[in-house]
Amino acid sequence: MLSITAKSPYALKALTELGRTGGDTPVPIGELARRRDIPVQFLEQLFASLRRAGVLSSQRGVKGGYRFARDPSEVTALEVVELLDGPLGHDAEGVLGEAAAAARTVLEGTTIADLIEREAREAGIAMYHI
Repeated sequence: MLSITAKSPYALKALTELGRTGGDTPVPIGELARRRDIPVQFLEQLFASLRRAGVLSSQRGVKGGYRFARDPSEVTALEVVELLDGPLGHDAEGVLGEAAAAARTVLEGTTIADLIEREAREAGIAMYHI
């Protein structure tokens, strides 16, 4: 069916923050959660799934945290949504099937790097209006 739970938007927000601030340095999950106002325990569950799927890698210890296992330009929003919420609209028919196909096209064509760039652009635009 066509269902996206709270998991995917929260994960995309956190991944955008990770890509914006992390680079090659691991970022503590508590820091990401605080910056994006996401419950830490919830984000830990999401990131554990993304780590098992090979999207993220983790490092334990004082300088521990998460970083991307693959370049953010290689991770699509659709991949994240389907890892966390399951297949998007595979069995939808009729107008719901068309809506699912449109959503899949947009999500598949959007990478985490795109989201980082969009956020930076929007922040820059917002700053000009202050």
